[in-house]
Amino acid sequence: MVRIGAILLGMGLLGLGLMAGCSDNWNNPYPGSQADANVLYSAFSERPKHLDPARSYSADEIEFTGQIYEPPLQYHFLKRPYTLVPLTSEAVPRPRYFDAAGKALPDDAPAASIAETAYEIRIRPGIRYQPHPAFARDAAGRYRYHALTAADIAKNTRIQDFEHSGTRELVAADYVYQIKRLANPRLSSPIFGLMSEHIVGLKALGEMLEKVAKADPDAALKLDDFPLEGAEVVDRHTYRIRIKGKYPQFIYWLAMPFFAPVPWEAEVFYAQPGMADKNLTLDWQPVGTGPYYLAQNDPNRRMALKKNPHFHGETYPGEGSEEDRRAGRLADAGKPLPFVDEAIYSLEKETIPYWSKFLQGYYDSSGISSDSFDQAVQFTSGGDPQLTDSMREQDIHLITAVAASLWYVGFNMLDPVVGGLGEDRQKLRQALSIAFDYDEFISIFLNGRGIPAQGPIPPGLFGYVEGVAGLNPYVYEARDGSIQRRPIEDARKLLAEAGYPNGRNAKTGEPLVLYFDTMASGPDAKSRLDWMKKQLDKLNVQLVVRGTDYNRFQDKIRKGNAQLFEWGWNADYPDPENFLFLLYGPHKKVGSGGENAANYDSAEFNFLFERMKDMDNGPARQQVIDAMLEIVRRDAPWIFAYYPKSFGLRHGWVHNVKPNLMANNTLKYRRIDPDLRTSRRAEWNHPVLWPIVLLVAALMAVIAPAVIGWRRHERKTA
Repeated sequence: MVRIGAILLGMGLLGLGLMAGCSDNWNNPYPGSQADANVLYSAFSERPKHLDPARSYSADEIEFTGQIYEPPLQYHFLKRPYTLVPLTSEAVPRPRYFDAAGKALPDDAPAASIAETAYEIRIRPGIRYQPHPAFARDAAGRYRYHALTAADIAKNTRIQDFEHSGTRELVAADYVYQIKRLANPRLSSPIFGLMSEHIVGLKALGEMLEKVAKADPDAALKLDDFPLEGAEVVDRHTYRIRIKGKYPQFIYWLAMPFFAPVPWEAEVFYAQPGMADKNLTLDWQPVGTGPYYLAQNDPNRRMALKKNPHFHGETYPGEGSEEDRRAGRLADAGKPLPFVDEAIYSLEKETIPYWSKFLQGYYDSSGISSDSFDQAVQFTSGGDPQLTDSMREQDIHLITAVAASLWYVGFNMLDPVVGGLGEDRQKLRQALSIAFDYDEFISIFLNGRGIPAQGPIPPGLFGYVEGVAGLNPYVYEARDGSIQRRPIEDARKLLAEAGYPNGRNAKTGEPLVLYFDTMASGPDAKSRLDWMKKQLDKLNVQLVVRGTDYNRFQDKIRKGNAQLFEWGWNADYPDPENFLFLLYGPHKKVGSGGENAANYDSAEFNFLFERMKDMDNGPARQQVIDAMLEIVRRDAPWIFAYYPKSFGLRHGWVHNVKPNLMANNTLKYRRIDPDLRTSRRAEWNHPVLWPIVLLVAALMAVIAPAVIGWRRHERKTA
C-alpha cells in the first residue's frame, strides 16, 4: 500500500535532484572538460577542404595550417608596418643578383641588367617534427609503416591508432621537396601558375611531371628523382632559391605555408593502399614543425590543436609600440611560446548560437554580426566606436583593425565622357570624388566599419602616410588638425570648369548622364544604389544603374564597355606594389587582360612604378611613392572609397590580442587566464532554480489532495 509520505518525499527528492543537476554550468558545451584547463575555445563555420600546404589557400584553412607548418619567415607580431622576421631560418635572406653570364652584380644594379636573383636560406639546426607514425622506426632502423597493405591498416582509422610514432630533424631538403610539390599536377597547387613564372625551372618541372603522370597514372611521383634548377640543397641546413630577373616581392611568399617544409616520409606513408579511404592524407592530417599539431579532425563537429611536444621553442617578442605597451601586449616579452596547451574549435554554422555561447563565456572571442552589432557597439558623438554598457560590464574588449584591402569606384579611362587625362576630365572625376561622401556611406551601411580612403595604399603597408600628412588634397582638406571632406561647392565649381555647369553640357545644354555597372542585387543593394544616385543629385548629375550578373559584368569590364563600376582588392602581401600595380598601364584590362580594370595609362605613373617596384623600403622609395600618389590623386582614375575595418570582441581573460592581417600563426601568442574564465562562467551561467522549486511545489499541491482522498477511500473500504 502506497504511503502519502513516500510519494511526497519522492517528489521532493526529484526536485532536489533536478536542482543538483543544474548547479554546475548545466549548459556547458564541453562536458567532462577540466575547468581550469589551459585551453582556448573558438569556432569554425565551414569545413576546411585542404590542409596540405601545397593546396590550401583560404582563410578557414590557414587558421589551422598556420599553426602547424613553419615556412622560413614570419611577420613580427607587433610591428607596423608589417615586418618580416626569421621563423625557422637564421636570418631574413638578402637577395643576390646575377647577370646573364652568371656574374654577381651589386645590390644597386639596374633591374634591366639582372637575369637572376638568388636567395640562400639557412635553417636553424635542431628543429624537429611533431610525433608521427611516418617517422617511426624499428630496432634495426627500418621504417615501421612504409610498406603497409590495405589489410595492415584495416583497423586503423586515425593517426593515433598506430602504436608507434617518431620524429626527426628538419633539414633543407624538406623545403626543396615542398617547392617541387607545387609543380605536382596531381595536387593542382593554386600558386603553381604564378610561381612557375618566377622560380627558375619550375614550369619545366611541372611539364615533365605531367608527362610522367599521364604515362603511368597509378605510379607514385618520386620527386627526388626530378631535379629543380631553381631550388637546390646547399648543405644539410641550407638551400637556395633562384628567381628569374628581379622580383623583390618574392620574399613575402617565404612567410606563407606554400613554402613550409614537407617531409618525404609523410608522402610515402600517406600514399599507401587504403590510407586515402580513411582520410589519412596530408589534406586531412598535416605533418609539421610548428607549435601545434592537429590532434582531432572531426570537421562535422570539432577540431583540436595540441601543443607539439617537440616544438623547437620561441619567445614572445620584446619590441612594440607605445600603444602596445599601454595595452599590456609587452607584458610577456621574452617568455617561452606557446602559452596555450590546446585550442578547441567547434562547428557553428549559425551566428546566433555562436554569439550566445560567447556571452556565456564558452567561446573566448567572437566577431560581430549585423544581428548583434547594436547589442555590442555604439558610437560616440564624434563617430568613434565603443562598447555598450552591457559589454563593458562583462569585461569584454573591442578589437578593431583596418584591413589591408581597398574598395573603389573605377572610371573607365577609355570612355569618351569620364576617361582621358585632359585637365577638364581630371576636374570632372575630382568633382565626382568629392560628391560621393564615403564618410556618410561608412556610417550608414557599414556601422562605422571602415575609414575613408585617401589613396590606393591601405594602412599597415609601407608607403601609407598617417593623418593629415597623408590626405588626398583633391577630395579632402585639413581643418583644425583633422581631415574633412571638401564642401560640395568645391565639387560644383570643378564640374563647371570641366564643362558641365549645374550638371549640364556647357555647349549643348544636355544633362550629364553617367552609367554605373554593378552585379549587386537584392534589397540591401537597392538602398546602396539609391544612395549613390543621391550623391550625384547634389551636382544635378543623373546616374543610371545597369545591373547585370557576374559573368556579364566581368565581360563588360574585360572589353571596356563599362563607364563607372565598383571594385575591390585584398592584399596578397604587404607591399605597396600589390596595390599600385592595379593602376600600371601595361596591366590594363582591355588589351592585356591585367588587373588594371580602370584602363588607366599614365606615362609618368608607369615610369615611377617601374622604379618603385624594385626598390627596397626606405626614404628613397617613399619619395617615389609620394610622387605616384600625387599623380593618381590628381588624375582620379578611381574614387577612393574606403578601407574596410574589422570589429571583434574578446573576453577579459584573453591576452596578447593584436590583429595582424598578414600573419597567420598568431595562436602561439595567445594567453588565457583559465581561473578567471571559470569564475566568470559560473557567475554568468547560474541556473535559475525557482521555477523548478515552484513546479515541484505546485505538483505536490495538486497531487496531495488526490492521494489523501484515495487513502480515505481505502480506509472506508477496509
